[in-house]
Amino acid sequence: MAQSSSPAPSASAPADVPDVASLSYEQARDELVTVVSELEQGASTLERSLALWERGEALARRCEEWLLGARERLEAARRQAPAE
Repeated sequence: MAQSSSPAPSASAPADVPDVASLSYEQARDELVTVVSELEQGASTLERSLALWERGEALARRCEEWLLGARERLEAARRQAPAE
């Protein structure tokens, strides 16, 4: 799986925001939905919008990592499965 680098925390990011690399697929996906929703509604400041965008990009990369890993596992399982 590819390494992910999450953006450096910005001044507007809360200290209790978990590192993207520690999130499960479901956690990253759910947070990404929340980020997109907030961006669509219009964040309060440009700085907040940029912080949300950066977090969303990192979350999307994390989801993609999980999905690629799942695909690799499925392909490996198919190769090992006996032919029917």
